[in-house]
Amino acid sequence: MSLINISNLTFSYDGSYDDIFTDVSFQIDTDWKLGFCGRNGRGKTTFLNLLMGRFEYRGTITASVMFEYFPFVVEDKSLNTSEIIAEVAPDALGWQVLKEISKLSIDESTLYRPFSTLSNGEQTKVLLAGLFLRENSFLLIDEPTNHLDMQARETVSHYLQGKSGFILVSHDRAFLDDCVDHILSINKTNIEIQSGNFSSWCYNKQLQDGFEMAENEKLRKDIKRLEAAARQSSKWADKVESTKMGKGAAKARKKGHTSIDSMAYNAEKSRRMQQRRKNLERRQQSAIEEKSGLLKNVEAVENLKIYTLKYHSQGLVFLDNVAVAYGGREIFQNLSFSLDQGDRLALMGGNGSGKSSVLKMIYGMAEGEKIKSDSLVCVYPGVDKIPHTGQVRVGSGIIVSYVPQDTSFLAGGLSEFAENRQIDESLFKAILRKLDFSRVQFEKDMEDFSAGQKKKVLIAASLCMQAHMYIWDEPLNYIDVLSRMQIEELIVSFKPTMLFVEHDRAFCENVATKVVELI
Repeated sequence: MSLINISNLTFSYDGSYDDIFTDVSFQIDTDWKLGFCGRNGRGKTTFLNLLMGRFEYRGTITASVMFEYFPFVVEDKSLNTSEIIAEVAPDALGWQVLKEISKLSIDESTLYRPFSTLSNGEQTKVLLAGLFLRENSFLLIDEPTNHLDMQARETVSHYLQGKSGFILVSHDRAFLDDCVDHILSINKTNIEIQSGNFSSWCYNKQLQDGFEMAENEKLRKDIKRLEAAARQSSKWADKVESTKMGKGAAKARKKGHTSIDSMAYNAEKSRRMQQRRKNLERRQQSAIEEKSGLLKNVEAVENLKIYTLKYHSQGLVFLDNVAVAYGGREIFQNLSFSLDQGDRLALMGGNGSGKSSVLKMIYGMAEGEKIKSDSLVCVYPGVDKIPHTGQVRVGSGIIVSYVPQDTSFLAGGLSEFAENRQIDESLFKAILRKLDFSRVQFEKDMEDFSAGQKKKVLIAASLCMQAHMYIWDEPLNYIDVLSRMQIEELIVSFKPTMLFVEHDRAFCENVATKVVELI
């Protein structure tokens, strides 16, 4: 066991006026399985890059271990997988490699295939195995689940259960619960570490937020009461003070109160009233200061809305015995299902099973002639008519709101994006604000957004549309946990008709009313 010490860490990007981290200090035990959480744009990947020494910063970071970053960049993917592992872990022996990949359900024959022929999920598992084979390494694992299907996520989580010494950035609640024993959280104003998994951290967070909101309400009422008492005390003190001199003293003399004892009594009474006023003011100021220390880390998760349209008939989509093939290779066959109004159908299957092809096929048929590369209505690259056999029926005149899996095409300003997609700019930006976008982000080019922020742009655009059906392709990739729960609550509350692909187990269990699996 050893410690990673972060002391007085301060960092901001060149040309930025805002610090990502300001005077941050904490310690990490190298034996911890540390889950790393925080809203998009808070600096999780930035912090990992600082540990790797990729940016200059103020403060100190000391450690007795070597940091290794995942995803590892593979320069030549044409090499065999065994050569890639040898590049990642040059000191690993053959038997060690076989033992490690077997834990991740990777067949030995995979070692002799070009790395480029492996699926994204297989590449993820191979690189994780290689990095854990490095000695004296502390792994910085940055969102590995975005390329893993549900079964692969379970395999990797079991694998990580047997490891120690890593920081894992992930927004998959079930995945974090399965394989971490501490949580490192970037809050709005600080960084904190708690023992336990994500669920225990979330429970404690809800308790703390609830306590702070209750204290805030109590102090708000106390401040009002103290203000009223202070005003009354001030009136009494001023009234008593006036008896010591001027008109008040003259009135006292007319009433015969001319003795030294009487004047001394009034003076003492005035002093006490003035002291009481000062005490009330001090208590009020103390309550205000205490109140100002609350709610700083309470995450404002506002309710979202979705604007659905009712279709004139119950059935929207019908597939019977559908098959899709590319380049002579069959992707899937014998796919049959129907989508009725109110259904929220989760399309499941392994990586490469054709889930995205099904979504694009249905979206393409619904949009018809609007699906063109130069269209200002579609403008989502890679969506075209999918060649298929079998019967596919999509209701006439159905309006579809689509969220593609890919975000790499996003560039330019948010206002231009809204104009091109013919959505209301004010509503679009209001939704982004609810998804934790700061107003500063509205002035930036989308190319500079984090991966999670880009995905939020597509979801916000989809929520701006009034539609009969919502087709979302892995909408939660890179999106922070709180926003996932926010979107989940939206769907459960408004019950839109949906066809979606998502590998977040908790989300699917809470949202889906029907499940169709591609084999």
